[in-house]
Amino acid sequence: MNENGNVASVAEVTEPLAEQLIGFRRELHRNPELSFAEHQTTERILETLRAAGLSPQKMAETGAFVDIGQGPIRIAFRADIDALPVVEETNLEFASMTPGVAHACGHDIHTTVMLGVALALGQLDAAGKLEGRVRVIFQPAEEKLPGGALSVIEQGLLDGVPRVLALHCDPRIDAGHIGTRIGAITSASDTIRIEVNGRGGHTSRPHLTEDIVFAMSQIATQVPAVLGRKVDVRSAVSVVWGQIHAGSVPNAIPATGYLAGTMRCLDGDIWYEAGELLDSAVRQIAAPYGVEIKLQHTRGVPPVVNAPAETALIEDAARREFGAEAIELTPQSMGGEDFAWMTQKVSGAMLRLGTRTPGGKTYDLHRGDYIPDESCIGVGVRIMTAAALQAVSEANAK
Repeated sequence: MNENGNVASVAEVTEPLAEQLIGFRRELHRNPELSFAEHQTTERILETLRAAGLSPQKMAETGAFVDIGQGPIRIAFRADIDALPVVEETNLEFASMTPGVAHACGHDIHTTVMLGVALALGQLDAAGKLEGRVRVIFQPAEEKLPGGALSVIEQGLLDGVPRVLALHCDPRIDAGHIGTRIGAITSASDTIRIEVNGRGGHTSRPHLTEDIVFAMSQIATQVPAVLGRKVDVRSAVSVVWGQIHAGSVPNAIPATGYLAGTMRCLDGDIWYEAGELLDSAVRQIAAPYGVEIKLQHTRGVPPVVNAPAETALIEDAARREFGAEAIELTPQSMGGEDFAWMTQKVSGAMLRLGTRTPGGKTYDLHRGDYIPDESCIGVGVRIMTAAALQAVSEANAK
């Protein structure tokens, strides 16, 4: 803000926060915490907001939220704050100090961006330049299905909220750019665990056993194929196994084993249908081998569905701040995101925040070597702050 208290641009408010935000992000990255255990993370968020003169509140377990401004809530923003059970392999000087835990999905970036939005809006409110109320939610446990977003809803933090925005790091997009799309931007995601039990025995006499290993191999290969023939191919149902365990020696057929993986689906309606078909498909495939099946199918999250109005709000803000060339059409991801629960309750949208250094390496999420370009933080803060101001202005004009 200039000496007269007027805002010449969003950048004038957000850019001076850059050093503080990068420092905050690095401290967060150094001290990652798993889902519903984000106690230090929550305290750091609360302390930073209080130091800026804001009045944040702690959620029931972990997580926090803060309201900036007065009057009815015009828009909410959501960040997820938890880390992953992944070993960090970045060799950064601020790498994780917690063995086996790392911010390998960029939630430290998400949290820092939304913290920056809250700080920027706090300055604008103090200067009398925010004529409405904005809520920023720091949500725990996005990585723990069915997701901490449900606790946000259960605690009433979306009550009275007309629209909600979020972002997610995307290492396929250059820093300085964002990806958007109207409609589903993520996929439905469930976890599957299938325990197989039978009469084991010697591998020289498989006819005297109930060969669970062979039955498991049939389940592993045929379940994805069967579902692919039972539901509309345009829904892209995908079953992928992450674990298959059975036995301990090569010459004995074990009595028990299990498969575990995920089932993902692009279409929310087909998601329910595929879940109902899964049980019968598994049992029919296993039936010839006489084994016992115990299926544990954990419903995860539906797709995040971007509403047209909120997608336009994001794109308008990005266009004003960085130009039309900064906006890319992003494909629907097969990844799951519990922000979907929020977009089922409130009209909303999620943007993909580019984190790849232009000309640099393309990383993948959920890997220990993921290194986002920190310049993306300022990009996210500017776009979301501009979107907040636009949402308040639109609401006041009605």
